[in-house]
Amino acid sequence: MSYQLSAVVADAELLREQTAELDHAVLGELRQDFALLPVTPQLVIELTGSLPDFATDDRSAERPFGLVLSTALVEVLSRWSRSGPVAYLEAEFGAGAGYQSAAVWLGGELPWGPCFDDELEAPRPLWPINGALTRLGVEPGTWIDPFAELGLHLERNTDGWLAHGRRRLSADYWDELVEQWENQ
Repeated sequence: MSYQLSAVVADAELLREQTAELDHAVLGELRQDFALLPVTPQLVIELTGSLPDFATDDRSAERPFGLVLSTALVEVLSRWSRSGPVAYLEAEFGAGAGYQSAAVWLGGELPWGPCFDDELEAPRPLWPINGALTRLGVEPGTWIDPFAELGLHLERNTDGWLAHGRRRLSADYWDELVEQWENQ
């Protein structure tokens, strides 16, 4: 089963405020009062006024993201980060191969990242997405790492997160379903 993620993650209220007037913004509720904003071509156009550009070569430390973060998109993320930390996360996995990339903006600056890893042999806290989530303020909990703690494993791709947000599901929704199933 493959996994794909292209999203902005931040405090849920921050994202609600910043995206309230956008037609193509769909927020997926995560745990710990965070939210995920799936980054779609339509959203990029709405935020920047330009078509998104995608890298054609393989991801690397020099080109960590499949979505080319245009100057206009970086300006949007920088502006949003004046209200609190904002992360852009990207991951793609299939058949055991793939990558994670992440960057965090705070106070209008990029103090961390972009970070890239296509081997994921380091301890989990050093993986790019976990590093970004820690910098956002994700607290340790009962799950294996910040990625799972927020519930980023619950949907497998952008379409899944869009459906999650449109249905106004919480990250705990799936846990509640499992509990109901186990009790039957």
